Amino acid sequence: MPRSSNDKVPRDYVASGIWPHAALAPDAPVSAHYGQALARNIERALASTGQSLRTLAEVTGITHSTISRVVNGRVLPDLGTLARLEAALGFQIWPGLAALPHSVSAD
Repeated sequence: MPRSSNDKVPRDYVASGIWPHAALAPDAPVSAHYGQALARNIERALASTGQSLRTLAEVTGITHSTISRVVNGRVLPDLGTLARLEAALGFQIWPGLAALPHSVSAD
């Protein structure tokens, strides 16, 4: 799926460590920070609800592989996918501005 910017997928900005708990490169764009926080939020929501990626896929109608790619930082979801994930999990998983380190701007 084409992206609307020249940003690479979020995981491509890992400087050190293991996704999604890795340190991102200093030049990582806003989208990488959002993708990382989103993946962490999905992990927490799954742990809290006791669901697996497969059960979440069944409930949402989103393929297991798509959810896995989001969690693994290989894709950012569209709004419909995000809405279905949040509704199924019962948690707000889109991180919003809280995902940004203080040194990152939206430029």
